[in-house]
Amino acid sequence: MKDLFPTLVCVVAFSMSVACPMNRVAGAAYGIVESLEVDTVPSWFPVGFCLLTQDEQQYVAYYNEQHQMVVARRSVDGRKWQKVTLPSKIGWDSHNYVTMAVDSAGYIHLSGNMHCVPLIYFRTEKPGDITTFQRHPMTGREEQRCTYPRFLNDAEGNLLFTYRSGGSGNGRRFYNIYDVATKTWTRFLRTPLFEGEGQRNAYPRGPLKGPDGLFHVVWVWRDTPDCATNHHLSYARSPDLKHWETAAGKPVHLPLTLGQSELCVDPIPSGGGIINGCESLTFDSDHRPIISYHKLDENGHMQIYVTRFEDGQWRGHPITSWEKNITFSGRGAMPFIGIRVSGLRRVEPDMFCITYKHRDYGSGRIIVDEKTLRPVERDVTVPSEYPRELTRPTIAFEGISVRLAHDAGSPKDADTKYVLRWETLGAHYDRPRRPPLPPPSVLELVKLQRE
Repeated sequence: MKDLFPTLVCVVAFSMSVACPMNRVAGAAYGIVESLEVDTVPSWFPVGFCLLTQDEQQYVAYYNEQHQMVVARRSVDGRKWQKVTLPSKIGWDSHNYVTMAVDSAGYIHLSGNMHCVPLIYFRTEKPGDITTFQRHPMTGREEQRCTYPRFLNDAEGNLLFTYRSGGSGNGRRFYNIYDVATKTWTRFLRTPLFEGEGQRNAYPRGPLKGPDGLFHVVWVWRDTPDCATNHHLSYARSPDLKHWETAAGKPVHLPLTLGQSELCVDPIPSGGGIINGCESLTFDSDHRPIISYHKLDENGHMQIYVTRFEDGQWRGHPITSWEKNITFSGRGAMPFIGIRVSGLRRVEPDMFCITYKHRDYGSGRIIVDEKTLRPVERDVTVPSEYPRELTRPTIAFEGISVRLAHDAGSPKDADTKYVLRWETLGAHYDRPRRPPLPPPSVLELVKLQRE
């Protein structure tokens, strides 16, 4: 579903998994054509990098071995990188990813290295020229405690920027719009999209542009910095990112708040087993939204749930019947909490696949029938998107896994894609690790071709 969504940097971690017996793993959909070393980067903590292909140029934003923010550029047919170090240095915070966008005039915009700190935003003074990056404010309002920057485009193609102002448990989400002619940012929405009312904040996934042409967003609320206090899975949609409505098409006023019960998908209580980021959105053949997530059942056992909006309401159920409890809590970027689930991925015209990693039940895949959203034991071929050698770690150090960052742009050849590849340890609450540490990782740009 990636091509249906607006630009969003996506970092995926890979580790070894075991397939369930009712499905077979096929060969990779893409093969490696070539790889090109960019730099050496920290392997001792994970943080998101950005790859952007724009026409005949490619840009990579990352943190080098010395934790400095760097932008590298090359022509698509070249092998030499031009690099610029920006005046921003990361500590150990896995929240502080870096992201980029190019406006319609060719100027590069970059933001990152932010976790409840003043806005960090750079823009080039010349189109495509990474040597001309300069730091700028945006609107100058609510820019003192910023986190989660993201560039995206509205329905008319205008460049937008969104971020959280405030902290975990007390935050608001703002949207800005860029004027290419005046090179200025103003508020896109007169109010925040999400308003925590000083008592909570929203953790959204999206907005994502669906096959119906609408923008969709799912989120959970959190009351404190403790990740155990996530609650109330919610959903909204919009034709233009300005006017919002429920899944039934009923208009709702901004900002979106917890009190708007018509937006609630599942009223999971605080401590109910959902964590921000576990919820994923996909669509069925009739363009109806389907949300997958995990939470505790009535017996206190952790389960994977799926829910779909049908016949005017959200109808959901568990697709597992596990008999183990998983409790979690903590602040900062959490390591493995005992469960991790993917979103639903279509593997046949009428079948989805969801993968999981469970502390007690190991790793595997579940095949879900689209019509019933129930698990089925069926011999389904599950194609692998990437060749195995791309996702196999090469650093011999316990806990290392491969990170991939998808292209925030798009190559001209539809059968070609590019990814960034590097290896790191898992999250560690945003705190330094004690030695011994693994060696630095090689950051590579990998070119893939459809098989």
